[in-house]
This record gives sequence, structure tokens and C-alpha cells, in this order.
Amino acid sequence: MNVTILLADAVQAVGGKLYILGGGWSIIGSEPTPMAIAIKVEVPWEEANRVHSLQLSLINEDGRPVVVPTPIGDRPVELGMEFEVGRPPGLTIGTPLDVPLAINLGPLPLQAGSRYVWNCSINGHSEPNWRVSFSVRPSQ
Repeated sequence: MNVTILLADAVQAVGGKLYILGGGWSIIGSEPTPMAIAIKVEVPWEEANRVHSLQLSLINEDGRPVVVPTPIGDRPVELGMEFEVGRPPGLTIGTPLDVPLAINLGPLPLQAGSRYVWNCSINGHSEPNWRVSFSVRPSQ
């Protein structure tokens, strides 16, 4: 599989396409701000018609999971989902299939002056280019 990830202000997946607002940034302000993650998964022909598990994990510059307070205690920032893509009739054998995914997040309490990475894995496998990093500006 091939994965493309882009950070944005907001994103929607509609009709097999990604609609991205304010996309392509890698630096955010020091105050907690909503963010979105646009993901395009290119599924090989032979992996179609199967359920796949995608996991996103937010890690800090030391490679440790980012932990945030939640109503049920402190938890790592992790998102998981399953997806499946079918082969449409008439598609040439061997053609990869696109799966657009849109994730919109509320403000996260991230440390000012720090760097973070969203790491993606599919079915427990990850590649070095299946990640996107960003920095949080220092406080004024």
C-alpha cells in the first residue's frame, strides 16, 4: 500500500475525493488549535475486498506517545479505523484503488516550542514516508 498524509485546517472525504481547507502546513501556533489530517491510501488490486485496519499515533520529538487528559484519565493520542475498498465493475485488472480518509480533530494541548509526528500504520505495518511532522511555535 501507499499512504499520503497532509495536515490541514479542515478536510472532508466526499465521493471518493478529499476536499482540503488550509492544507499543507507544518507549523501551528502555541495555543491549542483544531487540526485535520487528510489521508489517501492507495490499495493494491490484490488487497481490495478485504478489511484493513489503520492506526494513527501522535508521538513527540523523543519518539514517545503524546498523552493527553481525557474524562477517563490520561490517554495516548491514537486514532484507529477500519476500511475496505471494492473493485468497481470494468476496472482494468491490476489497477490500484484509492481510499480517501478525512479526520478532523479538536484542539490538542500540545507543548509550545515542540515538534510532533503523526505516524500511520496499516495492518500493523508502517513505512517511513507514512508520517507527517509539525512544530508548535514557542509561546510569546
